[in-house]
Amino acid sequence: MADKPKAPPETPSDAAPPPAKKLPIKTLAIVAVLMAVEAGAVVFAMGLMGPRASHAETDPLTLVEDDSEDTVEIEVASEKYQNLSTGRVWVWDLSVFIQVRNKNAETVKAVLEQRKAEIGEGLGQIVSRAQHAQLKEPERQTLIRQINAFLEKIRGMTDADGKPLVERIMIPKCRGFPSDF
Repeated sequence: MADKPKAPPETPSDAAPPPAKKLPIKTLAIVAVLMAVEAGAVVFAMGLMGPRASHAETDPLTLVEDDSEDTVEIEVASEKYQNLSTGRVWVWDLSVFIQVRNKNAETVKAVLEQRKAEIGEGLGQIVSRAQHAQLKEPERQTLIRQINAFLEKIRGMTDADGKPLVERIMIPKCRGFPSDF
């Protein structure tokens, strides 16, 4: 037997390259079509379940404006009160108004009417006890604080939670003049 010369082993570089894989165009086309059909189905379903134009419509005649949180001014008193704190008799012409919410206006008006004398007496005491400088304050802060504390003590001027019904106290007129002319 004769020895046959052995052929050198094939190296990978000598081997023919494997054929390139083709893109799965059919698979990509099927996936794209399925996604488009699914998107169309979602849009169609949302259109069926969404609100109609009639649901969002409201007849303007049925709308009612709620003004219960707006404020209204109510006159508490417009009187002349005496003060002797300076040693002279001074007469103070005083007007007191309060601001209340519309929803509380009727309640407050009823209390003011029922307790008219008590409120007049209380305001008279506040003015007669006040220092002359307090009556002449430009912002009238001391008088407003004292009147507010007085009104909060009156039964019926607070709500069920104990909060005052009066939003703000205003004293638009506070004129003093000596009465010994």
